[in-house]
Amino acid sequence: MASVFASFFRLIKAGFVLMREDVLIPRELSYQLNPPSRFFSNSLRFFFARRGPQDRVGLRYARAFEKLGPAFIKLGQVLSTRGDIFGDEFIRDLSHLKDQLPPFDAATARRLVEEALEKPVDDVFFEFGEVIGAASIAQAHHAILKDGRQVAVKILRPGIEQIIADDIAMMTLAAKIIAFLSPASRRLEPEAFVATVAQSLLLELDLRLEASAADELGQIINAEPYMSAPKVVWHHVAKRVLVIEWAKGIPLSRPEALTQPGLQPQAMADNLIRAFLSQALNHGMFHADLHEGNLFAQAPDKLTAIDFGIIGRLKPKERLYLAEMLWGFLRRNYRRVAEVHFEAGYVPRHHDVQAFAQALRAVGEPVLGRAATEVSMGRLLTQLFEITAQFDMHLRPELVLLQKTMVSVEGVARRIYPEHDIWEAARPVVRDFIQSELSPVAEARRLIDKLVHKLKLDDDDEADRERERRALISLQSELRHSRTVSTLALIASVLALGVMVWIAVAS
Repeated sequence: MASVFASFFRLIKAGFVLMREDVLIPRELSYQLNPPSRFFSNSLRFFFARRGPQDRVGLRYARAFEKLGPAFIKLGQVLSTRGDIFGDEFIRDLSHLKDQLPPFDAATARRLVEEALEKPVDDVFFEFGEVIGAASIAQAHHAILKDGRQVAVKILRPGIEQIIADDIAMMTLAAKIIAFLSPASRRLEPEAFVATVAQSLLLELDLRLEASAADELGQIINAEPYMSAPKVVWHHVAKRVLVIEWAKGIPLSRPEALTQPGLQPQAMADNLIRAFLSQALNHGMFHADLHEGNLFAQAPDKLTAIDFGIIGRLKPKERLYLAEMLWGFLRRNYRRVAEVHFEAGYVPRHHDVQAFAQALRAVGEPVLGRAATEVSMGRLLTQLFEITAQFDMHLRPELVLLQKTMVSVEGVARRIYPEHDIWEAARPVVRDFIQSELSPVAEARRLIDKLVHKLKLDDDDEADRERERRALISLQSELRHSRTVSTLALIASVLALGVMVWIAVAS
C-alpha cells in the first residue's frame, strides 16, 4: 500500500511538471476538445503553466522529460520516433534526449569501472578517455585496451536501478488510471504498452544482457552486406560495465556525417531499410533503437550500429504475417493484406474482410508509387489510426517495438536521402523472404514439421497414459494396503476398549 501511495504522489509531481511546461494537455490540441474539457485545460494552463512566450511543443516536452528522469526520457525517445506526425522540427527538439545529457564526472566513472571489473582501470586500459556520450541510463567513454584496440566503455549511471523502479511503478499506475477513466484508450492497451517499455528498460539495467544481445545480433548483422556491428570484448563485461570495439565512422546525429566526400545517400538509406527488414524477417531478431545517435556512417554507404540495449524479436508466424502484409501493399493486393490481418487475429472476426480491404486501399493508394516528398506521413498515420479504431484493432504488445522501429528507421532513411522510397528499398528483401517461405518447398517443410510435432505429441500422450496407468496401479495398491492397516487398527482399538471395560467391571 505504501508503494502505491508513493507512486501516486510521484504521479502528481509528474503531472505538475507536465502542466508547468504545458504538455499535459498542450495548447496545440485545445481546439480538438469539447467545451467543458477545453475550459478545464485552459484553467490548468492559466494556474500552472509558465508565463510569457511559449516554446514549441517539442522543446516543452524535452524540458519536462529531462526534469522527470530516465523513464520519461525513454518515453521521449519513443515520441521522437513518431515525429513524422509533428514534422522535422519536433524531431530536432527531442533529439538531444538521445545522447546529450549531462555526464557524471570522470572520477565516478573510473570508480564504477573498477568496482564492476574488480581491478584497477590502469590494469585494463592503456588509456581511459573522456566521456563521448551521456544518455539517460548510461554514458560511454573512449578507451584503448592494453593490446592496442580502441573500444567504447559503457557505464550505468549511479543509483539508476532504484530510479527506474520508481518511475516504472508510477507509469504503471498512470496507465491503470488512464484505462479506467478513458474507455476509448483501452483499445491502445496502455498497461501493455507501459509493460513493454518497462521490460526494455529493465533489460537495459544489466549490461551483460546487452553484451549477449550485441554478440547474438552482431553475428547476424555482420553476416549480411547491409550493415556492420562492433564485437563485444567479453572478458571485460560486467553487470554495470560493457566494453565493445570502437565503431568506425561518424554518428548520424552529427551534421558532418552526411557531408563526407564520396557519400552515396540513396545507397546508404537503402542499406538501412534492408538491414532492418532482413533482421526482422530472416532472423526474427532486430535492433529496436535505430536512431541517429546509434548509427555511424562511413562513405560511401557503410553503416555501423551500436547500443544493443533494446532488441526486438518476432516469432515465425509473426514474421510471415509481416512479410505478407508488406508484399500485399507492394503489389497493391489489399484483399490479401486484409486477410492476413484476420488470420493473425489483429482484426476481430465479426468484421467484414472486404470492408477492411477497402479501407486499406484508401490508405495505400495515395502513398504507393509517389515520391516521399509528396507523401504526408502525418495524414497517413491519422488515417491508419482512424481505421484501427473503426475495426476494433487492439495494440499488440509483441509488435510495439517493431512498429516503433519501422517508423524510426523510415525517418532516419529519409533524413539521409529525403527522396527515399521505403517501398522500393524494401521490395528485394520482402520478395526473397516471400519466395523462400511461401514456396512449395517451404510449405512441404512446414507440413513435415507439423506431422513430426503431432507424432511427438502422440508419443508423449502414449507415454503419459502409461505413466498414469502405473500410477493408478500403485495408488490402488496403496489404498488396499491402507484399508488393511485401517481394519487391523480398528480391530486392535475394539479389543483394547473391551479389555479396558472388562478391567473396569472386574474391579
